[in-house]
Amino acid sequence: MSESHNPSDKELLERIRNKDEGAFRLLIERYESQVAATVLGMLGNRADAEDIGQEIFIRFYKSIEQFRGESSLGTYLTRIAINLSLNELKRRERKNRRFLFIGDHEEKEQLFQSGETDELEQKELRELIQEAINKLKPEFKAVVILRMIQDYSTNETAEILNIPIGTVLSRYSRAIDKLKILLTPYIKNHEINL
Repeated sequence: MSESHNPSDKELLERIRNKDEGAFRLLIERYESQVAATVLGMLGNRADAEDIGQEIFIRFYKSIEQFRGESSLGTYLTRIAINLSLNELKRRERKNRRFLFIGDHEEKEQLFQSGETDELEQKELRELIQEAINKLKPEFKAVVILRMIQDYSTNETAEILNIPIGTVLSRYSRAIDKLKILLTPYIKNHEINL
């Protein structure tokens, strides 16, 4: 096989820095199984692993100028994979502890907390919350996801969605009211206080 069909990592990097999209695709093909194995091993969930895997290559592409070659490309990509996987695990942990919060503008108060429930009940609760969020209209769902799940501030949410702060507050308040209605039967059945 000629060198043009199987370039070294160094050659690929040079071509990528010169905006060669084919070289970037080749780099992905070369390292995707290594990255996937790392992320899947860390997260266990194939869908999450695929999302994180894509993010790894996007991050690498955006920061390619910072790669100095002090480690091998495979090692560098694995380091990114580990860091992003750890971030995802921390996010999951916060989400599991938090479940669902409501807020009066920037102040948050807990809507309910699972207490000492078993793992199955926690899973059911997460599924119920996700089902309730999925029933919201897209414009309300976007605000809820950014504010409650991603933990963005009101200002950041307004900037991301390109809408006024007042609109974020209004949509957030209406979404919380709707979620309370959707989740009331579960909350009452489990003696969870609002």
